[in-house]
Amino acid sequence: MRLPLLAGSIVLAILGGPRPMRGDNGSPAYPLTRRVDQVDRYHGTVVADPYRWLEADIRQSQEVAEWGRAQNEVTAKYLGSHPDRDVIRQRLKGLWNYERDSPPTRAGKGYAFFRNDGLRDQAALYVRDVPDAELRLLIDPNRWSKDGTVALTGTSFSRDGRYLAYGVSEAGSDWQTWRVLEVASGRHLDDELKWMKAGQAAWTEDDKGFYYHRYDEPKPETGFQDANLNQKVYYHRVGTGQDKDVLVHRWPDHPEWKCGIVVPPDGRYLILVVREADDDRHRIFYKNLTKPEGSFVELIDRFEYQFHFIGNDGPVFYFMTNRDAPRRRLIAIDTRQPGPKNWKVIIPDGKETLIDIGFVGERFLAISLKNASTRVRVYTRGGEYVRDVELAAIGSASGFGGQPGDTETFYSFSSFATPPTVYRYDVATGKSTPLRQSKVACDPGDYEVKQVFYRSKDGTRVPMFISHKKGVKLEGNHPTLLYGYGGFGFSLKPWYSVSALAWMEAGGVYAVPNLRGGGEYGIEWHQAGTKLKRQNVFDDFIAAAEWLIDNKYTRIEKLAVEGGSNGGLLVAAVLTQRPDLFGACLCEVPLTDMLRFPKFTNGHEAIPEFGSPDDPKEFRALLAYSPLHNIKKGIRYPPTLVTTGDTDDRVAPLHSFKFAAALQHAQAGPVPVLLRVEERGGHGGDKPTAKRIEEVTDQFVFLAQSLRMKWATSRP
Repeated sequence: MRLPLLAGSIVLAILGGPRPMRGDNGSPAYPLTRRVDQVDRYHGTVVADPYRWLEADIRQSQEVAEWGRAQNEVTAKYLGSHPDRDVIRQRLKGLWNYERDSPPTRAGKGYAFFRNDGLRDQAALYVRDVPDAELRLLIDPNRWSKDGTVALTGTSFSRDGRYLAYGVSEAGSDWQTWRVLEVASGRHLDDELKWMKAGQAAWTEDDKGFYYHRYDEPKPETGFQDANLNQKVYYHRVGTGQDKDVLVHRWPDHPEWKCGIVVPPDGRYLILVVREADDDRHRIFYKNLTKPEGSFVELIDRFEYQFHFIGNDGPVFYFMTNRDAPRRRLIAIDTRQPGPKNWKVIIPDGKETLIDIGFVGERFLAISLKNASTRVRVYTRGGEYVRDVELAAIGSASGFGGQPGDTETFYSFSSFATPPTVYRYDVATGKSTPLRQSKVACDPGDYEVKQVFYRSKDGTRVPMFISHKKGVKLEGNHPTLLYGYGGFGFSLKPWYSVSALAWMEAGGVYAVPNLRGGGEYGIEWHQAGTKLKRQNVFDDFIAAAEWLIDNKYTRIEKLAVEGGSNGGLLVAAVLTQRPDLFGACLCEVPLTDMLRFPKFTNGHEAIPEFGSPDDPKEFRALLAYSPLHNIKKGIRYPPTLVTTGDTDDRVAPLHSFKFAAALQHAQAGPVPVLLRVEERGGHGGDKPTAKRIEEVTDQFVFLAQSLRMKWATSRP
């Protein structure tokens, strides 16, 4: 059964839940957390795990649910009485109340895009015949639930625009149910496809059905925490039940494999881009759909390099790859002569890192990063340079989708203090025309964004974006929020963030370093922060903090760090390694138990990134930084707020639970270690606007208290 986290005190009295434990050092009165005598042995090393019982699913375990509710009560009490709380919440609400659109994409002969009019919990999906025609609301997920926690998490229009296949997720879960809608009438069909994650619908040329991938139905009692294995590819025909779907392909000997599915615009091929867990190296399988009796051909037969499918010209496939190109290039593979000696380079590798390529209007639009800021260049089909796409400033551009026959594409541009503007780009003339500019309740011209470079512990040169109000004097007293990620080849580009803007408006400095482990400088930069080299990521982040202090932006007492997911691991690791360096820590949906992470949800998929506890060398590296295992009793740790969601099935909340419990037990100082558990909350990607505002309000109240900020006067 599901136990609500915010159950009343009567329930606790009846069930006999956790009782408060008064901190003897002036810290909050935390719930008494049971410790057990669990001990594990890894390669001859004995490791204690006293909070093993907190691994139970909070939606299934009465004891864990009671403990989570008690933690929430402590956190709510601590954060609820701050004098600036209402000021912070109202200002966040005002800044969040702005209209924002996604770049339009093709929907048959028309266009589709997402729009949020301001404070709606979820963006709605609209369609129109041409870019400036009258809008028609197609799907409004805000009508699906009162609290906004049922989200639209994937869309795919049939080629003729008659049907829309779309994914629905509930309470922040990664699990999706896909359905089908008739676009013209708005009628929802009976089709219902379950047990998909990161779902796709690749429509066939006849528009009668689509290919998709799914997992087997998980066990009811452990479904949200079980490892996700044995993905399979199916064909679904519109108007039929899922039990009638045809199994197209599977890999029974490789349960950890999963794939992306593509049917290119000519409809001739089904292409499977296969990877092993979250490792960004690919095998490529394809099938000629004009020959139904044919089987799959393995075009790339080993996991060595990245091969991102970009498009095709009949039997000639275009791939963005890092084979012989650490920062990627575009190649053409003729499937009739597929040997590497016959591959043709279309766009060679260069100093900048290619991150994506659009294939629109018989042109390639190559999106690259120059020191983590976006550049876009246009090339002919043969690889001849045409022009640059002129962007407004240092920032981030995304979009550039479409089909080879289109004459236009769309993109969005933003930066840390600049809200997104959607542009139409004429591929033939190179002209960008603004379609919709978001207007926020502030003047972006009041802020400045600059990029600096600093040296990490081993001398590596690392870039960092710094944003703040214009005219900031470097006197070492500014509240500073240092945000980091550093993993999975993901690049942190300058992006617009309401919370970052609110922080800067209140007098804060916002800093984002591009740590190793990311993809800003290609595969070598990524690999320099993986497995046995993971400590480089933490060293880069620590060096960024020290640089900000040395250069008089801030001081230890005014410096906060923030990160989520892999970035939550980053924050948890550096606060255990350098508890003396930070004035506050925001640790969001983190991994913290690096010895048991492969056992839950999709944790096994991160083994290529972190390494495996089953490997002796990798175990030693994991143990050396695993946040849970490096907490030491009697240390004065900085004020820490750990946040998670009870429905997070990407990084199981057990990581946050065990870490918070251990840190509360060990804390020697008078400052708090708080745990905030979002009810009906997942990993965060589809969180309703109202929940986002409440979460950021809590975080900013926590920072205001920890860093001694007077938010109401917008001064440090």
